[in-house]
Amino acid sequence: MTAAVQLEDVECVFGSGDTAVRAVDRVNLTIEAGEFFTLLGPSGSGKTSCLRMIGGFTLPSAGRIRIGGADVTSRPPYLRPVNTVFQDYALFPHMSIRDNVAYPLMVRGVAKAARAQKADELLALVQLPGVGERRPAQLSGGQRQRVALARALVGQPQVLLLDEPLGALDLKLREQMQSELKALQRRLGITFLFITHDQHEALSMSDRIGVFNAGRLEQVGTPAQVYDTPATRFVAQFVGAANVLEGQAAQRLTGHAGAMLRPERIRLGDAAGARASGTVCEVQYFGAFTRLRVDAGGALLQADLAAEAGSAPPEPGRPVHLHWDERAVHPLRP
Repeated sequence: MTAAVQLEDVECVFGSGDTAVRAVDRVNLTIEAGEFFTLLGPSGSGKTSCLRMIGGFTLPSAGRIRIGGADVTSRPPYLRPVNTVFQDYALFPHMSIRDNVAYPLMVRGVAKAARAQKADELLALVQLPGVGERRPAQLSGGQRQRVALARALVGQPQVLLLDEPLGALDLKLREQMQSELKALQRRLGITFLFITHDQHEALSMSDRIGVFNAGRLEQVGTPAQVYDTPATRFVAQFVGAANVLEGQAAQRLTGHAGAMLRPERIRLGDAAGARASGTVCEVQYFGAFTRLRVDAGGALLQADLAAEAGSAPPEPGRPVHLHWDERAVHPLRP
């Protein structure tokens, strides 16, 4: 099967000479057809520049971009089989919801009755039946995001690009929309390329994740691979909470020159068989779990304890003994 998107040594450089900024640095990436693929990274890491090049809004400084096997490197956005959903919705405030959704079909010259029918079908698909006559200002943020999604899907793109589309929503609505987006993608079978800086969002929604840092892809893998076996220190620290150990502390506690240990893999126990012992420095309550920061002989370790009815975590200043399975330790390159 032909890949949905292929990037071959793609670069994006803004400016020239000493002031040049290399936003994307020789990225190679293949996204399979029907994947929910997420580009994850902090602000300024290059993920949005990468999406803009795939969408045709920014031309690459070097390299090739293929969509569905066709070279689209120099094609304008309207000649690419993709569509984009932005964080700010980009709806026309003076137009009805139905006309907003149908706008791409109007540009193509589709008859009014046909495009109205298609718009209503898409509104029903994103769980907004019966709102076609309203204006964007009459809808909530979550509803406007669904309208933007319907408009992006009305032209049946091969690839849907989503540029931090849930960033403006509150936590509860974000979680609801995450579930709805994933279910919709599975139902339609369209390739989704999702951009986010939210690690939890990426882990919960994606088939695969590409982690960006300073213009480069540090790792591409399934959520489990990225979380459990990070390829670099950056990935270990950026994706989820992590104890990243180096030098003598790493050697003493894990037997490796560098290693990562997730806080939830650590448990409290007796002195016998403990991997480390120390003193609780800080206690943070998160509802489902409590995070301890423990000074273990100069190495500060985080340990996440699952909430248990009737039990209280140790208070700051208390001595504790830390246990973990040897398989929970992931070696990191020096």
